[in-house]
Amino acid sequence: MKTDLTDTTASKINKALVKARRAIGTPAVGMVLTLVIVTDEENAYDALKAAGDASREHPSRTLVVIRRVSRSPRDRTQSRLDAEVRVGADAGTGETVVLRLYGEVVDHAQSVVLPLLLPDAPVVVWWPVNAPLDPANDPLGALAQRRVTDTYACEQPVKELAARADAYTPGDTDLSWTRITPWRSMLAAALDQVACQVQGVEVEGEEFNPSCELLAMWLADRLDVPVRRTCSAGPGLTAVRMDTDCGPIVLDRADGSLATLAIQGQPKRAVALKRRDTAELIAEELRRLDPDDTYASALRYGVERLKQGDGGDAPAKGERDAGAREAVPAPVESAAKGPAAEATKEAPVKKAAAK
Repeated sequence: MKTDLTDTTASKINKALVKARRAIGTPAVGMVLTLVIVTDEENAYDALKAAGDASREHPSRTLVVIRRVSRSPRDRTQSRLDAEVRVGADAGTGETVVLRLYGEVVDHAQSVVLPLLLPDAPVVVWWPVNAPLDPANDPLGALAQRRVTDTYACEQPVKELAARADAYTPGDTDLSWTRITPWRSMLAAALDQVACQVQGVEVEGEEFNPSCELLAMWLADRLDVPVRRTCSAGPGLTAVRMDTDCGPIVLDRADGSLATLAIQGQPKRAVALKRRDTAELIAEELRRLDPDDTYASALRYGVERLKQGDGGDAPAKGERDAGAREAVPAPVESAAKGPAAEATKEAPVKKAAAK
C-alpha cells in the first residue's frame, strides 16, 4: 500500500503510517529498529531495494532522506516536505517512508526524522554515497547507535580511510570492511589448521579498492608481520599469500566467485567466496549494534603507515608512533610492518581472528 503526501509534516506522516497499518490489518508494530538511509535521487532506488531485501531478516522502519536541490533562489527559501509512505508488500516486512526535502529544511533533516523514529528501538544511519567525514557529529548520525558508510563509493577511497580513522567513534563501520568478513573467516580457519608462525603476507587486489587496504591493515595489526599490498585486475580481492615456517598458505580467488585454498602438505580445496551484494552486506551490519573493536583496531593501524615499494624495513616503534600523528597520503602498492599504535602490552596475536 502506497500513500503520497505533498507539502506535509512529520505528524501527518505518522498518521498515514497508522492508517495504512490498519488498512492492511496489522495494527501492531513488529519492527526491531529504524534504518535511516541518507542518499540522493540517483542512488535511492538501489539503496531502498537493498534495505527491502535486508528487512526480511531485520524487520525495520526505513526512512529514506533525499535532499532535493531547488532550481531558483526563491525556491531555496521555501521549505517543503514530500513523503511517500509504503506499508505491506510494497515495503518488505517493515515500513518505508521516502522523504524528499526542499528548501531550508534540507539543512534540518534531523528535525524531520526524529518524530518518525520507532520508540525504544535502535537507530542505524546508512550513507550509500556522500558520507560525512565525521559521521558521529553529523546531525543525523548523532541520532544513531550505528553509522554505516562505504568508502568504496568515495572519489579517493584509499585516502578516505585515513579520514575515517581520524574521526572514528565507537559505532562507526564501513561496508568495505563488511566485504572482507568471509576472507577474514577463511584465513583464520586456515591458520587454525596449522601450528606455525606467519613470517610475511601479500594481499593482492584491485588498485583503488579500500577492502584490500583494510584486509592488509588487519593482517598487519593482528599478526605483527610485514604485509605487502600488490595490485591486480580484480575483481575485488584476488589473493592472499601467507609465508609461514611450515610453508605457504594461499587463498586465491581469480573470478570473484570460487576460491582455492592451498596449505602446505594438504590437498587444495575449492571454497565458495563469492562477492556479496549490498543487501547481504547491510543485513550483516544490522546483526550487531555494538561497537566493532576489530574494525577500529585495523582502521587505526593507519593507511599512512603502509610504505611504498617492495617492503623495506619497518620503522622503529618511536618512529611509527610519530608517523601515526602525521597525515601522509596512502600509496596503493605498499608494504606494512609492525604492531598497531594502540597495541596493548599483551603478546602479539599470531593467528588471524575472524569478526
